[in-house]
Amino acid sequence: MSNVPQIKIPATYMRGGTSKGVFFSLTDLPKAAQVPGEARDKILQRVIGSPDPYGQQIDGMGAATSSTSKTVILAKSEQSDHDVDYLFGQVAINKAFVDWSGNCGNLTAAVGAFAISKGLVDASRIPENGICTVRIWQKNIGKTIIAHVPITNGEVQETGDFELDGVTFPAAEVVIEFMDPADGEGSMFPTGNVVDDLEVPGIGTFKATMINSGIPTIFVNADAIGYTGTELQKDINSDAAALEKFETMRAYGAVKMGLIQDVSEAAARQHTPKIAFVSPAKSYEASSGKQISEQEIDICVRALSMGKLHHAMMGTASVAIATAAAVKGTLVNLAAGGVERDSVTFGHPSGTLRVGAAATLEQDEWKVTKAVMSRSARVLMEGWVRIPGDTF
Repeated sequence: MSNVPQIKIPATYMRGGTSKGVFFSLTDLPKAAQVPGEARDKILQRVIGSPDPYGQQIDGMGAATSSTSKTVILAKSEQSDHDVDYLFGQVAINKAFVDWSGNCGNLTAAVGAFAISKGLVDASRIPENGICTVRIWQKNIGKTIIAHVPITNGEVQETGDFELDGVTFPAAEVVIEFMDPADGEGSMFPTGNVVDDLEVPGIGTFKATMINSGIPTIFVNADAIGYTGTELQKDINSDAAALEKFETMRAYGAVKMGLIQDVSEAAARQHTPKIAFVSPAKSYEASSGKQISEQEIDICVRALSMGKLHHAMMGTASVAIATAAAVKGTLVNLAAGGVERDSVTFGHPSGTLRVGAAATLEQDEWKVTKAVMSRSARVLMEGWVRIPGDTF
């Protein structure tokens, strides 16, 4: 039996918001992986360390959570008036597939910095000092995102004093604008309602707000499913029955949203939709020990990603929260007081986050022009990743 040597691929390991991922320039990938298909998926899985029946991703760059089992491919944009094309792949941990169905809002914060440093942004658009506006085409969902990246002495500034709950150390602030964030070409509310009855056989019927904004998301009331809205990861992720219940609700919600035809298809679409539960503002202790007062937030939100309660909040789900909060009558809006608003501060397991969005009703259809939030990003390591040469 012959042993095939490893190959090396240029890559950068980056934190964006409360996520981490391996970033690639499209042209640095092996030829077979420069187009969608089996070779690309196999390479990304091997880089991350999946599929891993142990659920640890020891033999790869992943860290056994949905927030760290992520890959990004960037290229000079093929779209007019854009700088970079951004493709996101959510790598399953213990199964052999890569989910391309949605965006990662957190890693979006790192896209602009990577694009600048790798020459994907025209030099004439980069100031010597100030803010570089990077125009991102998000290929997974076909949307425009604008990242405002700080520049010092002609280079990306990564250090700063901006603090983001869920990230231990401060860094430079990156403001992100999600333009026309309703996901896909259909209605922002695919059922036509801001609140629906979601019937889940064997579990019950629940009031739900199902929205396509940032990322398809299903919101339910915390008290309707036996929770307070102040839960931390340990309260949910150690409860196998609870996780199964959430996944079943997510599957039936996906069918009702028209994302899949049958609940059996949900297993192959783990990244979208997300499921979250909300409650009116309550005081609680965050996972870091930080005390969160109900006076400093408008609402409590907890969301699951890839079958587990997220340690903070997904960036795209934050867009969904902001949008839903801006539409009167949604469960998110009602939990936040039922008033008109163009921003919302919500409590999540790691702390708080403020997100802005303004929604308008046009010809009986809700529209939102953009959602805005602040994140930070930093290069953790750059060089090459290595994988066995017979991976693909």
